[in-house]
Amino acid sequence: MKQKLHFLKTQRTLNHSTSKTKLRHKGKIALYLFAFCFISMYSIAQGTWTAVAANCPASSGGVCMLLSDGTVICKTFAGGIDGYGTLWYRLTPDNQGSYINGTWSPIAPMINSRLYFSSQILKDGRVYVAGGEYGTGGSSGETYNPLTNSWTANPSPGAFVSDANSEILDDGRVLQAIVQGSPFLQQNKIYNPAANTYINGSSCLGYHNESTWIKLPDNSILMVDRNTTNSERYIPALNQWVADATVPVSLYDPYGLETGAGELLPDGRAFFIGSTGHTAYYTPSGTTNPGTWAAGPDLPNAQGQPDAPTAMMPNGKILLTCSAIPTSFNHFPSPTSYYEFDYSTNTYTRINAPQGGLTTNTPCYTTNLLVLPDGNILYCLQGSSTFYVYTPGGTPVAAGKPTIKKLKKVGSSVGITGTKFNGISEGACYGDDFQMATNFPIVRLSNSTNTYYARTFNWNSTGVMRGTKADTAFFTLPAGIAAGSYALSVIANGIASNPKSVTVTAAAAPALADTYVDAEEASAIVAPAIINTKIYPNPAKTQTTLQFSVTQAGHVSATLCNANGKAINTILSTELQAGMHTTTINTSRLSAGVYIIRLQTTSGTDNLKLIVQ
Repeated sequence: MKQKLHFLKTQRTLNHSTSKTKLRHKGKIALYLFAFCFISMYSIAQGTWTAVAANCPASSGGVCMLLSDGTVICKTFAGGIDGYGTLWYRLTPDNQGSYINGTWSPIAPMINSRLYFSSQILKDGRVYVAGGEYGTGGSSGETYNPLTNSWTANPSPGAFVSDANSEILDDGRVLQAIVQGSPFLQQNKIYNPAANTYINGSSCLGYHNESTWIKLPDNSILMVDRNTTNSERYIPALNQWVADATVPVSLYDPYGLETGAGELLPDGRAFFIGSTGHTAYYTPSGTTNPGTWAAGPDLPNAQGQPDAPTAMMPNGKILLTCSAIPTSFNHFPSPTSYYEFDYSTNTYTRINAPQGGLTTNTPCYTTNLLVLPDGNILYCLQGSSTFYVYTPGGTPVAAGKPTIKKLKKVGSSVGITGTKFNGISEGACYGDDFQMATNFPIVRLSNSTNTYYARTFNWNSTGVMRGTKADTAFFTLPAGIAAGSYALSVIANGIASNPKSVTVTAAAAPALADTYVDAEEASAIVAPAIINTKIYPNPAKTQTTLQFSVTQAGHVSATLCNANGKAINTILSTELQAGMHTTTINTSRLSAGVYIIRLQTTSGTDNLKLIVQ
């Protein structure tokens, strides 16, 4: 039944462009009269919609993701042979930092086509995608490297991922739900980007399919089990899902078994929106003990969110889309309405649709949102090549404002320390069909002439609402940046820090001048060190596992050498995040004897003895 529903859902998406044109043409005058009448009945928010000046060369395929260099990649329906799309287009802001006046360019196509899939930005700046309810990639994953403009296949997770949820853990690994795993609708895998491997994770207590996951300040992950009022949390330190409190309202509709999006609010509560039009607040306990649920205000006008986006704007309010509550006859109703939600007053304010009027003649699941570094919200509509930017009113929430404490040159990169590099929440949310988190640091350099974005990588945390905890990251200056003085800011979820004055030198490779490195009282960024090394089994026969921890993000290499120290082959050579890492070594072709595994970072070398029998 659900597959048929989603087939209709997809067909509406693919046919959306044509049907929308016809409906708008026939009802143009009526639409203006309808909008005029309703403007007098609803207060209009201070925000404004502006169309991106240039249309995307292909129609939107559902999700946009912010890269760590400030550009945005947007999945389209172009590419491939099945209509679901393999091609993404990159939106690059102009020299004033404007996305509205930005330019489009294609990136390399994915290996597989996908529609409704998992998506994450990794700590090193690569893009992770897995699954797809439709397309050829339902049982596979792949990663995109912006530096090489290439996709690399990941090993199979071992089952059909479909439109499963995902969440990036604080150590940089990805918790990946598996729809058709074992146990069915409850299985999870954990993907290690450094080793490019999946391992089994803890299974959920209830069904995770169609659920929305919200990351809490203690790094636990909260969800409401499908079609129930039971909630549970994933505790990373325990690698375990634990039962939580009962939700006082039903969030899932009984027809499509859908729910809406969710956000972590500036006051520390989580806010869930249901397909039923009900909403719920969750107050975390801060421990493994259950939190507290309370009913929130229903959406206006008998509307709900059967698969729909939200975005927390810099002012702390929630931008959302919604449609009529599903019925047994229509699981994904039209049209879509638009609101701002103010959690501090429990009120909704209706706003205009991006295209004009009060509604868009399409179900709300076809819309998506993304928080941009300039504090605006990017909007896309499946089947349309016109993108819009929403500029909210108000002032940024002070609790989400990053601080810069130190800049330090580390080789060809710059290390940066401060606080609140991850912001308050993960930014925008859609639920299980897409993830588009922006809770990582973006570095912007501006002067009276130009605005540039640096490429950040190896941030130390993917958490939320970290307060005064120290945050670190690295960045490289963009090619082509002009020499001169700049105001450098760190941005998290569209909220910028106070700027630091820096000077970019006129070297062949742009760099920050030493005299402009800030020397505040933050601890220095140090090179990575290797600790807690282990080889098991040792002695080994056909294979063994190397386990180690890295104290700081950075480059790590592991080389297999003979007893005399001569290199035989490279085990790994890559950028790793801080934390524990494991990699499997094939010893089946090695002669019996003693070998050395040489682990090396910029801070030194560790030699480990391996015996092969």
